[in-house]
Amino acid sequence: VQLQASGGGLVQPGGSLRLSCAASEYALDYYAVSWFRQAPGKEREGVSCISGSAGSTYYADSVKGRFTIARDNAKKTVYLQMNSLKPEDTAVYYCATDSLLLECRTDPNEYDYWGQGTLVTVSS
Repeated sequence: VQLQASGGGLVQPGGSLRLSCAASEYALDYYAVSWFRQAPGKEREGVSCISGSAGSTYYADSVKGRFTIARDNAKKTVYLQMNSLKPEDTAVYYCATDSLLLECRTDPNEYDYWGQGTLVTVSS
């Protein structure tokens, strides 16, 4: 399974970015898909997740009300819309999924398939 993450870049505080996670030959609509991020010198942390089938969503407290996760089944793509970005959101963002997970998990060790990461830099 290959996941392609994209959409990162440099944005000013308060700005927005939309990250995309695409899978060419994988049923992203059936399994849970999570976004994690890792800032320099810090551990990888869960940001958001959308479960399979029911599409329940999860957000870390630090991004609630600012980030929105959504899935386009026809395009086999999961998006992370990030608004009101803050300097502390600066990190490499990764999408992840696993063929055994229908529900969201916050432990990155439970995910076997990862995108290559996309860098988000929030700075003035």
